[in-house]
Amino acid sequence: MPISTLQDRSINTIRFLSADAVQRANSGHPGLPMGAAAMTYSLWTRHLRFNPQNPDWWDRDRFILSGGHGSMLLYSLLYLTGYDISIEDIMDFRQLGCKTPGHPENFCTPGVEVTTGPLGQGLANSVGMAIAEAHLAAVFNKPDHKIIDHNTYAIVTDGDLMEGLSSEAASLAGHLRLGKLILLYDDNRISIDGSTDLTFTEDRGARFEALGWHIQHVKDGNDVDEVDRAIQRAKSDMRPSLILCKTHIGFGLPNKQDTEKAHGEPAGEEELAGAKKKLGWPLEPMFYVPDDVLQYYRKIGENGIEYESEWIKHFENYSKAYPKLAAELERRMRRQLVDGWDKNLPKFEVKDGPIATRSASGKVINALAQKLPEMIGGSADLTPSNKTWINDNPSFQADSPHGRNIHYGVREHTMGAVVNGLAAHGGIIPFSGTFLMFSDYMRPAIRLSALSKHRSIWVFTHDSIGVGEDGPTHQPVEHLASLRAIPGLVVIRPGDANEVVEAWRIAIERSQGPTLLALTRQNISILDRSRYAPAAGLNRGAYVLGDLGENPDIILMATGSEVPLMVEAGEKLHAEGVNVRLVSFPSWELFESQSQEYRDSVLQPSVKNRLAIEAGVAQGWSKWIGDNGSVISVEKFGKSAPSKVIFEAYGFTVENVLEKAKELLKT
Repeated sequence: MPISTLQDRSINTIRFLSADAVQRANSGHPGLPMGAAAMTYSLWTRHLRFNPQNPDWWDRDRFILSGGHGSMLLYSLLYLTGYDISIEDIMDFRQLGCKTPGHPENFCTPGVEVTTGPLGQGLANSVGMAIAEAHLAAVFNKPDHKIIDHNTYAIVTDGDLMEGLSSEAASLAGHLRLGKLILLYDDNRISIDGSTDLTFTEDRGARFEALGWHIQHVKDGNDVDEVDRAIQRAKSDMRPSLILCKTHIGFGLPNKQDTEKAHGEPAGEEELAGAKKKLGWPLEPMFYVPDDVLQYYRKIGENGIEYESEWIKHFENYSKAYPKLAAELERRMRRQLVDGWDKNLPKFEVKDGPIATRSASGKVINALAQKLPEMIGGSADLTPSNKTWINDNPSFQADSPHGRNIHYGVREHTMGAVVNGLAAHGGIIPFSGTFLMFSDYMRPAIRLSALSKHRSIWVFTHDSIGVGEDGPTHQPVEHLASLRAIPGLVVIRPGDANEVVEAWRIAIERSQGPTLLALTRQNISILDRSRYAPAAGLNRGAYVLGDLGENPDIILMATGSEVPLMVEAGEKLHAEGVNVRLVSFPSWELFESQSQEYRDSVLQPSVKNRLAIEAGVAQGWSKWIGDNGSVISVEKFGKSAPSKVIFEAYGFTVENVLEKAKELLKT
């Protein structure tokens, strides 16, 4: 029997727009959109505050589809409610250059908050967004003006909750009592391999309850009213909420519903036709949207214009009552830096050294934080080692949400994903800290920060075998090469304290894309800038520190703690009659972005003898040293010993640099 109520037809429109797009593309995941359509409809039509005409409206609710494989669920809703997505875009699902790629991409599709697909990332991003809302509300709201007042919602899946990242993130969210974070769990008990009984039989609700969450169970995820009531209860609770909605993957499919076959492949023309018959939906045309359904959804979208208009009026009153706060919030909303933000950055003299670049970074962070109140940082339980604490500020906690220091605990992966959520939310410049070795635990989030162009700042200390006695488990070797391989990520390994200042300048100025700082544990010399080029050369990635003699016979280049070593060796080599060019090479990515003319002015093509020095694997250096060059590198794991002893054992000595340079000069 045909289903004729407007509500049911509106839900089925979501189902069949999604399924038709997957079928036409012959690729995708119809199961989630068909199964979760009703509960998502309840959220979008009765609770979510958004404005399709201005997807970036500041006080909108944030919605994240953490199960990004079900992207057509989101695209259908965006199109129906009036975002800048056409029916042709829906038909173009998963095609080259489309607005509707296989997984949601925040830089590609209006209305997509964060890039999702790797499971668990969106859930953890939502924790970052909820932290941002809570912090900004604490800073800007007044008893008579709640100018920051929105919720963060996410659809999560069995796969999301299986990922260890979700437990880390939920643990942190529960501790912080992020009451404006609400997750709707598409509890269909099916994964790609089959029933979740194969691997995932824990009591999910009990797990989240133990982590400090408010838990509710909705027995039928198709019961719009019950989902509505659950969301209402969640909004009134002071804890983060998980609403477990029992759903049917591929709802309506006559043979594939509630099976793994509905997950990641098109339903098939016959099966899809069977679902349409079963649910009273026309077989033709594909991508059918009833006029009254489209009008209904568009009215929902138009309500957002009123929401924003009301907020603008509220903000105008707020501006009159609190003009300084309003001006500050507007500045942050525009992602505009305050005038003179870099005027008080430290300047390091030779007499101030030697100093670890991590320590120099700590000083820079605090100088910046005085000028940029939007800077918020944290560490994965290594704050004293990473030097990431913002002085004279409390930590962000449930009872001190105005705090600018986040204690992440030993949760590196969650820290990375939360930082991305903070950056995506806006109004905040986030940074995080841990050892470079543990970038392994964070790599998925770092990669997504680059893909999504988030303004995430990654501070990694203990950047080489110079870690010393902690041994090879804590001494990164292959990590710089691995991180440099990520497109869009700018990796900077400063060579002294003044280069650290310039590295931070780059990180703050880069509004579109992440920056990674690799910093030393051990003290290193501060270069005498009266003899060598200013550290501002760092902003071009590589620069000539100095020429020892005219027409160089050899170019020495180095990064990080090896720069002072290079300088000392170069001076001795020159004393022996060799003309030497010294090149500090803190960032391959920044250097590669320069003109060919500039690159040739630094690495003169006529100079074939080139020696690079870096305490990591040599992979990638061939691009810069040329066919006749050489690298002093680390091609095996480290050892447990004092850093000075390890560096000597691995050939990072003046004597070895001289020997390798002379070998090149003989060829």
